[in-house]
Amino acid sequence: MSTFNTLGLQESLLQAIGDLGFETPSEVQEKAIPVLLGEDTDLVALAQTGTGKTAAFGFPLIQKIDVNSTQTQAMILAPTRELCLQITHEMKLYAKYERGLNIVAVYGGASITDQARDIRKGAQIIVATPGRMQDMINRGLVNISKLSYCVLDEADEMLNMGFYEDICSILSNTPDEKMTWLFSATMPQEVARIARQFMKNPHEITVGHKNSGSATVSHECFVVQVRDRYEALKRLADANPDIFSVVFCRTKRDTQAVAEKLIEDGYNAAALHGDLSQAQRDSVMKAFRGRQIQMLVATDVAARGIDVDNITHVIHYQLPDDIETYTHRSGRTGRAGKLGISMAIITRTELKKIHIIEKIIKQKVEEKAIPSGMEICEIQLLHLANKIKDTEVDHEIDLYLPAINEVLEGLTKDELIRKMVSVEFNRFLQYYKSKRDLSSTKPGKETESYDSGNTVRYFLNIGSRDDFDWMQLKDFLKETLNLGRDAVYKVDVKEGFSFFATDAEYADQVIDTLNGMQLNGRKINVEVSKNSRGDSRPSGGGGRDFGGKRDFGGKKDFGGKKDFGGKKDFGGKREFGSGTKDYSALRSEKKGYKGNKEGDSKPSKSIFEAAKSRRPRV
Repeated sequence: MSTFNTLGLQESLLQAIGDLGFETPSEVQEKAIPVLLGEDTDLVALAQTGTGKTAAFGFPLIQKIDVNSTQTQAMILAPTRELCLQITHEMKLYAKYERGLNIVAVYGGASITDQARDIRKGAQIIVATPGRMQDMINRGLVNISKLSYCVLDEADEMLNMGFYEDICSILSNTPDEKMTWLFSATMPQEVARIARQFMKNPHEITVGHKNSGSATVSHECFVVQVRDRYEALKRLADANPDIFSVVFCRTKRDTQAVAEKLIEDGYNAAALHGDLSQAQRDSVMKAFRGRQIQMLVATDVAARGIDVDNITHVIHYQLPDDIETYTHRSGRTGRAGKLGISMAIITRTELKKIHIIEKIIKQKVEEKAIPSGMEICEIQLLHLANKIKDTEVDHEIDLYLPAINEVLEGLTKDELIRKMVSVEFNRFLQYYKSKRDLSSTKPGKETESYDSGNTVRYFLNIGSRDDFDWMQLKDFLKETLNLGRDAVYKVDVKEGFSFFATDAEYADQVIDTLNGMQLNGRKINVEVSKNSRGDSRPSGGGGRDFGGKRDFGGKKDFGGKKDFGGKKDFGGKREFGSGTKDYSALRSEKKGYKGNKEGDSKPSKSIFEAAKSRRPRV
């Protein structure tokens, strides 16, 4: 296995790498760094988002810069200001032991005068968005006529955003003898055209397959009626209690409307689109990185360059117009070797596009049914049980135990558990009792009901924390149970547990084989799920906590009084510790953003939350 010590990097960079905790290079780093250090060459590197491309060009670039000269020697172009700032931040971390090296970020939404002044002080490396860089060139505020290196990061995204002419113009102001390093997730025709026009016999590196999807991302689609799209989104969130996701919409209007409805329904959500000011965008991204927002609803353009670790799900509320955008969206999850899920909410007529996507990404998109109300209740209940089991007790509560024991005196363990769960679970059931199944009425695949006589659904006490996604768990079960390819289906993986189904004839074999097995020193337990496909859901006040977790590291109020233009309080003031933060300010001031009324708008709650909101804190 390669290490950074074997790639030819100088000692100061190795010291910074050690400080950052990097241990082994990623595949793109292992392939690109020796090439860029070893010779002066143009380079085309194809690798998915999240594979470590910044370090792949950043380390060699820093090592090649002459810090004794204040001349601008390198330029990095990135599609968005968020990515521009992120690259700048990472490059400064890499160069922490390089005395005299200055790196300046140039992007829209900030003072162009201040940026020009920083460059004049001596910036060997400029990280820029194409639009702002072109503006500075036109004004004569920057001189790139003596560049030695030019890096195009996320080249396909820049071209998808319409920067082809800007990039060509910028590159035309650079010397012909410079080295150009192009990094991209896909290789559309426009990227190939840039390579042919401005590069000479580039060295090519490919990590994975061209235009293919990441192997760490599993793909799912859910077929619903158009009118049920928003309700389906809520159910997918409820069925994944630990969700930390980006939800993609096609337009700014839809993005704002969906985010507002999610906030109204009690979800920790916010919108990210082009009509927000830079301060609003920064505020949203800071909250999202701090996991105080669990559902970031974004347009494709606004989300370009988002680099946030541990995103569990990407949800395509609407499919994009082109397949490459789907690939970019999905690349926001499953990063750095971790597992992620890409979910598409589609109509029956969009299945043709799904088949095209499968061919391009060379992966199967599993068609699944939207979870029923009872399935969601079961998932939330088991998630709560796992959370209670894993909770570390704060012994300050011991002060209150005598009074609590006095109140609960006479209750058996079973009675106490039933009453605790019923406090919130009854509301959960009431909400979903009259809710219909959202799955398409004309499924293209077999979608038999779990309560059908021929199907048995199982609960399994292993999940994503055991390094399984649904594909890996399905393969594990088929191999362990020695069943045929299609004998295991309806596999649904949560953090600490999972569900799957088989035909009834295999039930005894499943129970006898799996129960008592050891997995990483832990005993496997499988039970037949008693769930039937009914619909129920809680109603009433209180906020939603995605399985009981309200505070995501910050002490902020992401509910507040939600004023959506009509001075209407949606759910009252919800506390998240001390201090408050009103995210209604992030809504666009454009009058056109009224939102739509699609889908159900009743509050979405998790177990125990309404009870918590009503009782005083101790």
